[in-house]
Amino acid sequence: MKIGSFVVSLLLIASIVSAQNAPKENSLLWEISGKGLTKPSYLFGTIHLICPADFLLSDSLKNAVSKTRQLALEIDMDDPGLMGAMTKTMFMADGKTLQGILTEKQYTQLSQFYKDSLGMDIISFGRAKPFMMMGPMFNKILGCEPQSYEISLMGLAVKQKSEVIGLETIEEQMAIFDTIPYNRQAEMLLTMIEKLPETKSEFHDLVELYKKQDLQSLYNLTLKSEFGMDGQDEVMLFQRNQNWIKRIDKIVHEKPTFIAVGAAHLGGEKGVIALLRKDGFKIRAVGR
Repeated sequence: MKIGSFVVSLLLIASIVSAQNAPKENSLLWEISGKGLTKPSYLFGTIHLICPADFLLSDSLKNAVSKTRQLALEIDMDDPGLMGAMTKTMFMADGKTLQGILTEKQYTQLSQFYKDSLGMDIISFGRAKPFMMMGPMFNKILGCEPQSYEISLMGLAVKQKSEVIGLETIEEQMAIFDTIPYNRQAEMLLTMIEKLPETKSEFHDLVELYKKQDLQSLYNLTLKSEFGMDGQDEVMLFQRNQNWIKRIDKIVHEKPTFIAVGAAHLGGEKGVIALLRKDGFKIRAVGR
């Protein structure tokens, strides 16, 4: 009984410590210091696509970028070999095709939507992983020509001659999609189309939480979304977060770095902020 109580106490203490590491402040921009760093680095939570009316590069964000000497994104979007690597990894294995993994009714439904709503012929996506088809849908979901924080941050980096690097390779990122069966990916795509009003509403909620810089609510919404994680949060969020910590440790000790990843990666007890704190870094909210 004493041993059992001791184990329970240890688990409770570990749980409390983890909760203390999770971010509580509403902020998208965070300063990284401590652990022997002579100059701070910065961590910023992005939303990959957003309408121009909701887009903001604040003075505090620009100031943080100006204090760094390299930009670290999820992948190196400045890599000249990126498109070639993406082309090699975008196709389904074993010669599978979109028409082959869908029923005739599903294929017709998908084809009609892309033709009528997006002006596209899905024949061009014949062998592509179904997740690749989600990209063209975002203009329809957002109702605008979206902007990208990553591309804008790259523009700032280029102006000050900062190097652009990636926390993971395109091969590592694309391999994530292989953990979800192709037919399930296609079903998720069809669900987004069939429930387009709900999809738009959820994305609107996501943008509003992002503008409020509410990391915890963003994290919660991402996990419960019926259009997102689909039970793959361990692979798509938590394992990637864990993989990034050693890489972040290395690059911030090499030179001051501005790190920008999807905001959903920052919140929670298994988020990047909590993991960096657990690793010995001091993480302070700067505000957007």
